[in-house]
Amino acid sequence: MTDETTPAPERETRAGFVALIGAPNAGKSTLLNQLVGAKVSIVSRKVQTTRALVRGIAIEGDAQIIFVDTPGIFAPKRRLDRAMVTSAWGGAGDADVVCLLLDARKGLDEESETILARLPELKQKKGLILNKVDLIERSKLLEMAAALNERLPFDHTFMVSALTGSGVDRMREVLAREMPASPWLYPEDQVSDAPLRMLAAEITREKLYERLHDELPYESTVETEQWQTRKDGSVRIEQTIYVERESQRKIVLGKAGQTIKAIGQSARREIAEAAEAEVHLFLFVKVRENWADDPERYREMGLEFPKG
Repeated sequence: MTDETTPAPERETRAGFVALIGAPNAGKSTLLNQLVGAKVSIVSRKVQTTRALVRGIAIEGDAQIIFVDTPGIFAPKRRLDRAMVTSAWGGAGDADVVCLLLDARKGLDEESETILARLPELKQKKGLILNKVDLIERSKLLEMAAALNERLPFDHTFMVSALTGSGVDRMREVLAREMPASPWLYPEDQVSDAPLRMLAAEITREKLYERLHDELPYESTVETEQWQTRKDGSVRIEQTIYVERESQRKIVLGKAGQTIKAIGQSARREIAEAAEAEVHLFLFVKVRENWADDPERYREMGLEFPKG
């Protein structure tokens, strides 16, 4: 017989942070979206598209794992590059577990080599993630994993395909066990800590790159200027795409506005899905010279403005 007035024991929960670091285009954003089971990070063929720290939240059993998709780590040349690399290492330093993601087809290229050399400076547990394993022979994969673990003994080695989701469930289960005992840090149904306004801007930026991959320079940005919820539950959103030159503005608009119209239609569908509401999206294109040297723009992206 049990006393019906005795409260049920509280379950022990865990919560913590896992930083995903790696060279540009290793597949961090695609992997993050798989781990969380929702679109939280911009995915593009264009390198260095993740600019600020993007946090995606996954639940695994009694554990809440906050995955931090850091900007790709590369040799910085410009001020924006330096801000992104500083942000990436800062995100790694604050995490409970740091995972190095490598494109298994490329192996240890120069950028990944630089990251590997710095990893021993971090005290946290470390994981090695070999991505795109479906595109390489198993024997080569095992050789690569063994060689990398000789260089730096990783606590865990994961072999995944971020695109298909293969190996991702096991990775989430293992990392859940590494999370410290803690109350959950976010509501159970929340998948990202990025405000919807920011996510909406990122979605439009992704569509911009998809459409104009080779024509549009990397120094373009999107800002959500207005977000108005109407009485019928729909949302009216105004966004501005900023470019650095008039010639770029014409490329984004396209002949008779066809390019901007296609970008808007594609972005609106995904933003509506994220906002769970009907969306009316209005896009504007403006020239703002040297925006990459404006401290205010960095604050809006969640980056620290590098001096000098």
